[in-house]
Amino acid sequence: MSGAGPAVGRASSAGPSPEKGALRRSFRARRAAALAAAEPRIAAAARRELPALLAAGQRLGLYWPLAGEPDLRSLAGEHPRLALPAIGGDPVRLVYRPWRPGDPLAPDDCGIPAPATAALEPGALGLLLVPALAFDPASGIRLGYGGGWYDRLRADPAWAAVPAVVVLPAACLAAALPRDGWDVPFCGWLDEHGLHGLQGPLAV
Repeated sequence: MSGAGPAVGRASSAGPSPEKGALRRSFRARRAAALAAAEPRIAAAARRELPALLAAGQRLGLYWPLAGEPDLRSLAGEHPRLALPAIGGDPVRLVYRPWRPGDPLAPDDCGIPAPATAALEPGALGLLLVPALAFDPASGIRLGYGGGWYDRLRADPAWAAVPAVVVLPAACLAAALPRDGWDVPFCGWLDEHGLHGLQGPLAV
């Protein structure tokens, strides 16, 4: 899940960068072309490298994959304590809820399958995996679908303290991406070559 759906409640009077629409179209096509070859290698890299980043009892924040996004739900075999994002409530916002395969799901306010369980506090999660259309390794800026859900979540200092990593094929790494005032940088990315921090190997 990557913030698809309408940009409800964006906390800014300024509009998004006009460049981003064209970039989304371009990187959506690039990601679709790379996904089949990259997806199994991304999952293998996640199985190899993520366990060392999670303390005992911490949950891994996954996402319910939309078309074109790497599907990492198979990580449930290695990480029994998982969480999925859900968009809803009053005010409408993104939260994480506990999840394990087989749990009942219902569409959230963006129509994406989500658990119906109670929302988790930030301290319950040790790492967030967030899909993207593109990622700028120099700045940590992610290009999503424009909903701004993850940026609003991570504007909260408690959520900003939870390490968050973008997931995408290496073909979708960008030399530079435009940055809007509400964009919150990520601390690294996961691609078919492994897990990377902005300044080298990811340490959380």
